[in-house]
Amino acid sequence: MKSFSALLDRLAYTPSRNDKIRLLSDYFANTPDPDRGYALAALTDGLFFRLPLRRILGELIEARVDPVLFGLSRDYVGDTAETIALIWPAEGRGQEPLRLATVVETVQSAHPMEFPSLLTKWLDQLDATERWALLKLLTGALRVGVSARLAKTALAEWSAKPLADIEEVWHGLSPPYLELFAWLSGEGPRPSMEGRAVFRPLMLSHQIEDRELAVIDPADFIAEWKWDGIRVQAAHQAGERRLFSRTGDDISASFPDVVQTLPEGVVLDGELLVMRGYEVAPFNDLQQRVNRKSVTPAMLKSHPAHIRLYDILFEGDEDLRPLPFIERRKRLEAWHQVHAPSRTDVSSIVDFVSIAELEKLWAGARETGIEGLMLKRRDSPYLAGRPKGHWYKWKRAPLLIDAVLMYAQRGSGKRSSYYSDYTFGTWRDGDGGEPELVPVGKSYFGFTDEELKELDRWIRNNTVDSFGPVRQVEPKLVFEVAFDSVHRSTRHKSGVAMRFPRIHRIRWDKPAEEADRLETLTALIVD
Repeated sequence: MKSFSALLDRLAYTPSRNDKIRLLSDYFANTPDPDRGYALAALTDGLFFRLPLRRILGELIEARVDPVLFGLSRDYVGDTAETIALIWPAEGRGQEPLRLATVVETVQSAHPMEFPSLLTKWLDQLDATERWALLKLLTGALRVGVSARLAKTALAEWSAKPLADIEEVWHGLSPPYLELFAWLSGEGPRPSMEGRAVFRPLMLSHQIEDRELAVIDPADFIAEWKWDGIRVQAAHQAGERRLFSRTGDDISASFPDVVQTLPEGVVLDGELLVMRGYEVAPFNDLQQRVNRKSVTPAMLKSHPAHIRLYDILFEGDEDLRPLPFIERRKRLEAWHQVHAPSRTDVSSIVDFVSIAELEKLWAGARETGIEGLMLKRRDSPYLAGRPKGHWYKWKRAPLLIDAVLMYAQRGSGKRSSYYSDYTFGTWRDGDGGEPELVPVGKSYFGFTDEELKELDRWIRNNTVDSFGPVRQVEPKLVFEVAFDSVHRSTRHKSGVAMRFPRIHRIRWDKPAEEADRLETLTALIVD
């Protein structure tokens, strides 16, 4: 645990991407198996412990620390794991150093009734930094600024293996990744994924800039509509049917209606939608089915899933990814004409002969409920990641409203000392006819570090009430909020849910009473 905790501690306070890669590379090079494999899994969300950890920790800390003292400490620190790590009255020291692999394998095999005593023993044995790392590990909330992509980039730098090759085998392996590390260290062969229904890294796009749009030759590109759904990869190989999200998560159980229609021997790239008849339903309808472990017959009927296909990666044993996009497109159309699986169609090509014509189509995207346009170079092979110059996304311009800050909550990790998570609202008429604010969204990004410090000071000076880590502030500060769309929602008091809200601008100059009304948002709902 000592080297793992030191790694997490340094990563949490290292803002530089290159420095994080160096730290990870050194750790993978100098840490033995299986510890480095479990660390890799923890950093990439590959570990999951089914433990009632919140309840157990509450009971353990209550028996050792005054509840009032703990509450005050938690409010100041802003992070439960860090608070417990600092305040825990450790009693035992001098035992044999605890290994990360011992913790993971013990928790995975122990009976739930044994866990409180195990956790107590470990917290007594470890120092404050190790206790913090242990609790972060068990909660799965490391929050040290490391994505799966960054961790894989570090593996590539350490091993001198191509990142694309690591991506190719990644989703067919599981912790502690002994086969992967044997290959990366030159002690074993590359893991084989041949014939398996495993995730193949997606090809992604860049947001197009004005200067890039101005020099595009229409003869070199084709255009498609950018549909407002979830990017997926569908595979049926070796008798296995799988549906993967863009990050490689297996979501097959949530969408059995589309998975079961796939014929054998194909890997497809497309957009997951909810469709009724020939109409694409709002994104909010699709969200009703995401992350469900099982789907009821009623949900299957009321929210029918559909895949709008973009590309074909494998047909039979043939890997089509090296082919130019226009050739893969012909193969996709021919394949779909032969098999025509239900709950699928092929995304249509948008004809254009000039950028001016394309701009007119893009400008009308919002009125048709489409997210924007995709531009794909005709000769592009299917390349993992986000290669430059091949695929561009041209999203419709964001919607904007002025909303009033209502609540602020402390952040996590580097932001644990700042009020950085903001809930904002719009005006409506209350029961007595007086204007009242109703929450419409929450965001924690869109501002600079300097703006965060300024906002934190304002919040502390304008707090009117506190609820644990949350502060209610005077309704005086206006945010200009950007968002992609708004939908009806029975889960929110306002009756609306915003998609991808972010702070676009802080309107220090605008009086709160001039912020937008709820009716402004509801008028933007596309049913």
